[in-house]
Amino acid sequence: MAEAANGEIQAAGAVLWRARAGGTETALVHRPRYDDWSFPKGKSLPGEHVLLTAVREVEEETGVRVALGRRLGPQSYLADGQPKRVEYWAARPVSPERFAPNDEVDALAWLPLAAAREQLSYPRDHAVLDTFTAGPLDTAPVILLRHASAVAKKEWRQAGHADLSRPLSDRGRAQAAALAGLLGCFAAAQVISSAAERCLATVTPYAERAGVPVTAEPAFTVGGTTSGHGEGDWTETPAARSRITEAVTAARPVVICAHRQNLSWLLAQVCAAISAPVPDGQPLPRGAFWVLQVGGRRLASAEQHRAEAGPHGGFRGVVPPG
Repeated sequence: MAEAANGEIQAAGAVLWRARAGGTETALVHRPRYDDWSFPKGKSLPGEHVLLTAVREVEEETGVRVALGRRLGPQSYLADGQPKRVEYWAARPVSPERFAPNDEVDALAWLPLAAAREQLSYPRDHAVLDTFTAGPLDTAPVILLRHASAVAKKEWRQAGHADLSRPLSDRGRAQAAALAGLLGCFAAAQVISSAAERCLATVTPYAERAGVPVTAEPAFTVGGTTSGHGEGDWTETPAARSRITEAVTAARPVVICAHRQNLSWLLAQVCAAISAPVPDGQPLPRGAFWVLQVGGRRLASAEQHRAEAGPHGGFRGVVPPG
């Protein structure tokens, strides 16, 4: 299992839900070892990103592949005398159910929300359900991604190459491969990228996996003649404002890959389009991304992740909406 530096057990799960004629239903699992009912969840594997943990554990316990929605936050408690932190998301099914009873989970129940509350065994799960019901059920992710690590700019220029064509480094290619799986934890998305090679190469593995095209956007590009400015420069334009506003108000999942120079502007524009305050968070390192879940033209949750899992399962600051 994965543990943080303080010995805390890292785990993740989801409130898996579906819409029915009679209302919303959520999935609970029964564990014969404890004779309890809870939301599907489980411990992270060593080095596993917390997003992958959530999707994997829900599928293992329910037989359903899911797309993660808004973040519901963590629950921390003692398990067999050891501190444990479980991160939760809302989640929707993206595959047919193939539940099979086993030694760990011997029953799956889809219940209306009120009945689920009565069935849950622990007050901490009541708190998770309350958070779930307090926000919009259906959301669309707006993912703002900083390109993965690229070869050194100075060396690339000295070799006579334009910055626009600067490729990913070995580490960057590994980050791009990891990002394909991480971005795949959310609903399949439209992909928009800066026209710089380092950005296009960052999102191509995800786009190929999802079976979607990558749209190069000159208005989001830094470096070279595509942006109309010097290498390393970027200037806000009406085309850039229009493009980001269009992407956000479409209410469909979207991944936008850009640069350090314009990501803070993109974040501010996303929030302006839905009249939301800009969430707090550190500048994104290479290969890291914001996930802004938007539902009903409001910011439902905001979180940061990085390609490498690290000691906290891939979080680099997780931020509630303002």
